[in-house]
Amino acid sequence: MAVVGYLAAINRALHDEMARDPAVSVLGEDVRVGVTGLTKGLFDAFGSDRVLDTPLSEQAFTSFATGAAMTGQRPVVEFQIPSLLYLVLEQIANQAHKFSLMTGGQVNVPVTYLVPSSGSRYGMAGQHSDHPYSLFAHVGVKTVVPATPADAYGVMLSAIRDPDPVVLFFPAYLMGVTEEVPGELPAVPLGRARVHREGTDVTVVATGHLVQQALAVAERLAGDISIEVVDPRTLYPLDWVTLRESVHKTGRLVVVDDSNRMCGFGAEVVATAAQEFALVSPPVRISRPDGAVIPYAVELDIALLPSEQQLEEAVRAVCK
Repeated sequence: MAVVGYLAAINRALHDEMARDPAVSVLGEDVRVGVTGLTKGLFDAFGSDRVLDTPLSEQAFTSFATGAAMTGQRPVVEFQIPSLLYLVLEQIANQAHKFSLMTGGQVNVPVTYLVPSSGSRYGMAGQHSDHPYSLFAHVGVKTVVPATPADAYGVMLSAIRDPDPVVLFFPAYLMGVTEEVPGELPAVPLGRARVHREGTDVTVVATGHLVQQALAVAERLAGDISIEVVDPRTLYPLDWVTLRESVHKTGRLVVVDDSNRMCGFGAEVVATAAQEFALVSPPVRISRPDGAVIPYAVELDIALLPSEQQLEEAVRAVCK
């Protein structure tokens, strides 16, 4: 067993896939020097042909990646902050995502989009603190938010190997997290949820770093309430089978996610559960507020994000 950090796991996955498949390349701003740590060492290992520093134009290099993928390459695109995804929504959602569908599967676009340090980072203010994974799940792009170093490694492998575009969000709160893992780490299939903790009273569906919060609350309430913690890992396509089995066992559901409330990921899970699942009490969602813009002040930043206290109160409420 060895201890691996979240960021190091992603970096290791990139090294391993580039060594395994010469069609894999990495591009983005300052990727050769590895400013975010995600691409550290890749330039020295694989050279300038496969590790490309790009000009400051997200629309240009995202379109470039689409073209490269259509010719048989497997580009990995790094965005330094999540808000940059708004600039390239057209290139991802309307071009890369739809091209295979519109050609009847004749042309695949296997691009992987990496978003390190997504979400709030304590005082990074409005234009650096978004966590727009619900937006990409909404338009049908494969969307992944891994919660542990091992899962981050595993879904990276699967994303790069997938024939379709995949957006991976790596939450800022997890960048310093470590985990004891075996020497060999397997690929994690896209579209398969993970039950981190089994329980009988209430199902808590948590995304990204909020999985750690859910596990902490589950441990704290263990003497009173048995909480099952389910991590979707892939938000689209979602593993409804695992979620349904869990909720049918517990009869209660709380969803906590780090996107805005309106049309967020939590809203979809709650709506589907209300329509299709066997519930004994109304489901509850915890999220950022409607239209949340994270302020610069750290105290206000923290106040707008889902918290363990909110989760504990919601769990107690559904279990009354």
